[in-house]
Amino acid sequence: MLKAMISGAALALALAAPAEAQLTDGEPLVVATTYTVKTAILEGESRKVSVRLPTGYDEEPERKYPVVYVLDGGPEQDFEHIAGIAQSRDMNWSFEPFILVGIESVNRHHELAPPVVDPKPYEDAMGATPGGSPDYRRFLREELKPLVEASFRTDGHDAIMGESLAALFVVETLLKDPTLFDDYIAISPSMWWEQMKFGKEAAGYLAKHPAGERRLYLTSASEGDWHREGTERLIAALRTDAPEGLEWAFVEAGDAETHGTLYHPMALDAFRLLYGTPTREYKSYPLIGGPDIAERTEEEQALLDTECTRDNSIAMTPGTAERARESLYYRCLLLDLGPRAREGTLGQ
Repeated sequence: MLKAMISGAALALALAAPAEAQLTDGEPLVVATTYTVKTAILEGESRKVSVRLPTGYDEEPERKYPVVYVLDGGPEQDFEHIAGIAQSRDMNWSFEPFILVGIESVNRHHELAPPVVDPKPYEDAMGATPGGSPDYRRFLREELKPLVEASFRTDGHDAIMGESLAALFVVETLLKDPTLFDDYIAISPSMWWEQMKFGKEAAGYLAKHPAGERRLYLTSASEGDWHREGTERLIAALRTDAPEGLEWAFVEAGDAETHGTLYHPMALDAFRLLYGTPTREYKSYPLIGGPDIAERTEEEQALLDTECTRDNSIAMTPGTAERARESLYYRCLLLDLGPRAREGTLGQ
């Protein structure tokens, strides 16, 4: 009887206890602003364009920034994870801040795809008629870029980036309309297109390039067949026929990444290579094995008082900096972070 009474009391106490606590009244975490942009050039009446402004944009009203345009950059496409990489700069300071603009794709197999001789095989495989890339470049040049430049504090330096078919658009744009952007980031471009057309004909396109400084970041993963061969043909043309003013780097990621995993890590690598921020080597504290604290020499103080820029920094890898640390105290460094480029002139 006593046992029954105790059990009943425990049950009554449990029933009277408050429900398990829950999180309520949360605040949304806003990473960007999405706008609806009208277009008279593309099929349909509008495109969603998402914009992430650098941290501190409002606090430095005189400062201007480069712009990185992301293809397939709709809110539910590649924009959000690329915005996360842009935000990581606030934690590691490994690249300069920029305005990030994501452009929604509505029918990417049409609007980002170059024209072809026979569209039937592409329609069967992709469910869309290719050939919209010339109009998409017109949209960028005549409608979107002027709108972004009128709305935000841009410094006139622009980049275009994309992966897979979007990266093919990047390569095609560099070859056919090179003045549209300053930097081109092509992550695993679909170089198999039209039986490797843009690899086979790259040298001819490069021979027609107008004067001007441009940069290409090119990378690919573990991809075979014409995908790999087309990329190697493009690299061969860059190796021998890159015009003066075009710097380029090819980063081989096939030993570590697949076509599906490549975008995120290589986007970070591209930002670091193209927009790397100078850093400085400091002495470690004695607590972790560094030298005893002493008054800085005049030479050390002069180095510390000098502002670090890309022009006065020593380029090297983190490993080299670690081995040469004692000779580098207070000097400005431009570290080559991430995977090494297999070949090219960019960053050399």
